Amino acid sequence: MNKFIYGIIALISISAGAVGFHLITQTKQLLPPEYALHYKQARPISAFSLTDELGQPFNNTQLLDKWSLVFFGYTSCPDVCPTTLQNLNFIYEDLTTIASNSQVLLVSVDPKRDTTEKLEQYIGYFNPNFKALRADHDVLFPFSRNLGLMYAITSKEASKDEVDVAAGDESYWVDHSASLVLINPAGKISAIFRPEQAVGEVPSIDNDKLLSDYQRIVALYQ
Repeated sequence: MNKFIYGIIALISISAGAVGFHLITQTKQLLPPEYALHYKQARPISAFSLTDELGQPFNNTQLLDKWSLVFFGYTSCPDVCPTTLQNLNFIYEDLTTIASNSQVLLVSVDPKRDTTEKLEQYIGYFNPNFKALRADHDVLFPFSRNLGLMYAITSKEASKDEVDVAAGDESYWVDHSASLVLINPAGKISAIFRPEQAVGEVPSIDNDKLLSDYQRIVALYQ
């Protein structure tokens, strides 16, 4: 009788240990991101309507069922934009290995100069799978604020508080964030990757850190 009781106790102990080991293993596998600003409760995105580099409409629907890395920039940007897009191109295969439904989106903050034709040529130079989007400032500005990013026109004729420049004025640049916004397949903001800033260097996001956190965020979502 005692042997039977001891056997039952031993069986229960083994089962409990196996369950505990499984839970510990699962916990270790689902580590939180280390570097990104990760929203445990994803933030909604208000309805928007942009135009892609092919002249096709792009709205909330095109975000569904995809992991979207969104970057704000413009084709005349001398440093941050080409650096960011080149870095994303370097790791694009890794991104799609983590999530095959990954997409990279450049949103132009310079609709005056960035036509659809210009955007198509520009974005295709970095990667033919990347997409470029545009809209007028009345659509673009609230969209950028919704995503937690800001931009401002800077020129001799326009102050930083303005989003439009005088007609014919081409001597301006656009101050904008170098951060990347990650949107989950439900079309909501999941995280923000912020750049590292070193004196005398172009601000950029570390690719290894981005990939590490991207993998963790995707795993947590699933």
